[in-house]
Amino acid sequence: MKNFLYLVLAAGLFISSSLQAALTVENLRCEYHVNPLGIDNAQPELDWVLESKEHNQKQSAYQVMVSSAEHGGGDLWDSGKVLSNESVGVIYAGKALSSGQRVFWKVRVWDGEDKPTEYSHTAWWEMGLLAPADWEAKWISGKPLGKLTEPEMFADHPAPLLRKEFALEKKIQRARIYVSGLGYYELHLNGQRVGDQVLDPGWTTYGKRVLYSTYDVTTQLQGGTNALGLMIGNGWYNPLPLRMWGAINPRDALAIGEPRAILQLVVEFADGTTQTVTTDESWKTGDGPILRNSVYLGEVYDARKEQAGWDRAGFAETNWTAARIATEPLGQLRAQEAPPIRITRVLKPVKITEPKPGVYIFDMGQNFAGWARLHIKCAAGTRIKMRYGELLYKDGSLNGMTAVVGQIKGGGTNYVYDGTGQPKTAFELDEYVLKGEGDEIYTPHFTFHGFRYVEVTGLSFKPDLTMLEGLRLNSDVQPVGEFSCSNDMFNRIQEMVLWTELSNLFSVESDCPHREKFGYGGDIMAASEMAMFNFDMSRFYTKAAHDLADAARTNGGFTETAPYVGIADESLGGKAGPIGWGSSHPWLIWQLYQYYGEKRLMVEQYDAVRKWVGFLENCSKENILDNGISDHESLVPKPRALTGTAFYYLNACLLKNMADVLGKTNDSD
Repeated sequence: MKNFLYLVLAAGLFISSSLQAALTVENLRCEYHVNPLGIDNAQPELDWVLESKEHNQKQSAYQVMVSSAEHGGGDLWDSGKVLSNESVGVIYAGKALSSGQRVFWKVRVWDGEDKPTEYSHTAWWEMGLLAPADWEAKWISGKPLGKLTEPEMFADHPAPLLRKEFALEKKIQRARIYVSGLGYYELHLNGQRVGDQVLDPGWTTYGKRVLYSTYDVTTQLQGGTNALGLMIGNGWYNPLPLRMWGAINPRDALAIGEPRAILQLVVEFADGTTQTVTTDESWKTGDGPILRNSVYLGEVYDARKEQAGWDRAGFAETNWTAARIATEPLGQLRAQEAPPIRITRVLKPVKITEPKPGVYIFDMGQNFAGWARLHIKCAAGTRIKMRYGELLYKDGSLNGMTAVVGQIKGGGTNYVYDGTGQPKTAFELDEYVLKGEGDEIYTPHFTFHGFRYVEVTGLSFKPDLTMLEGLRLNSDVQPVGEFSCSNDMFNRIQEMVLWTELSNLFSVESDCPHREKFGYGGDIMAASEMAMFNFDMSRFYTKAAHDLADAARTNGGFTETAPYVGIADESLGGKAGPIGWGSSHPWLIWQLYQYYGEKRLMVEQYDAVRKWVGFLENCSKENILDNGISDHESLVPKPRALTGTAFYYLNACLLKNMADVLGKTNDSD
């Protein structure tokens, strides 16, 4: 009898396993993120990965279950069995979701023999603030600067600090902060930094879109009195009036204003009630220790002016004043879905030299983009200057000329950011003034540099290698591919390519992280496929496509840089850029479809591509388009009509491909 039962049990297991697909569903992602906070697309895209230990497996159908509870039964959406092999870009089609709502989802699929898998593990996503009306917060600023002359803009203007105390009297269940600051912000709560994102938010055309981030701060709150603090920097919203190449002032093209911030904290309590804290006139503002900050020229930080405890409860707000409501118009707040900028590697210097008495050169051993972090103990008032460069002169001194901003190379002794107007030569420079209270650590906040070497002056002693470290920064795109071979030269080329690419990912893809820092379309055209083979660029390049669309001219032309900063070399008219640079918009949309199955963006941007191709047609003569930079920096005559027409043909083909994908038969001729 016992053996019979064993046989029945074994037979049952065999039948059960034979009915089960040899597939598993893994790596559930919403909007290309795993368990994301702050999604503001009302119908997010879902995708998953199929895994199997057997060959020749495929998906023939799927079922998505979305629930309001972790172990729910699909009360928000049960797709039912959908006959499809799609596992990327599946659009949520359930009940309308509300701001801040967390939902849970799982997937099962059927294989080629119509056998179902087990359901996947349960994943989740959480909505952000979905409509302007959901923002109760107001944009606020520090003390008004007033109307400044251009030389006055280079003087000391401390980065504003903003603070607010509030009380929580109930048991905290969950808390979220939705926040943005222009040009950049740092968020503090109860004396601690919130999150690990830096140089946030990503740069956009602020008149069209401003990005916000969402943070889970449940564990940083406490019963009783709490304190929120914001430090805001100039970034790209209040850049200095530098005359790049002697002509281009980005302030003339960008949406600009005094630094500002917006924040909304939503606290949910165990009893089901909520409390909201928002930026408004009740916040207080004071001066911070950052006296000057520029994305180009660097930062001046006077530690003697730190206000200890400014981001903690109980701080005495002596000489602090009420924050101002910032009323200048901006574009809509949208969730930041592209990877934020983070510290992605710490580098130790490999050598220190002293080419001149008291001038020390720290060699980081690698060219990269980011910050130098200073560790020092010295007397109060000691001023340490850190100047950055990629090369050395033959005498071992710093050659900072390849990193000079916008070719501003006027010579003279006024090469430092000294607050008296545009420098004669615009080197990158950070300055730190010590408070003289033991060991001090200085990390820049609202600037970034491209460098290998750091020249340190102002020391009264010989430093050692522990005094400085390099912090590599970049948009935190994740590696997805790798290359290595038996040829060491090819391996070193691959490594240099990766370092170079990451050095130019600072929410836009630039051509250099020091001289210009702009988001050039031409660099996207040249490097996008390489980038996608090495990194997950799905959300980064989606943002880039939106940036190009936001900057488009009324005639349909795309600009040379996005956001647009006033550069229009070989313009097609109306400040549109050259064709090779403007082509990056349709090129990205097509590549995002090819590499990531991103069809929704194509639907959204199709009319912009169609208008662009029509614009190119109007600019051409007998289907020849004599436009573009052609062979950039060529020493021989450029075949401009050849390359311009080739790009024109490429754009026409891209439009036809998109029309075919979207079923727009009238546009595919």
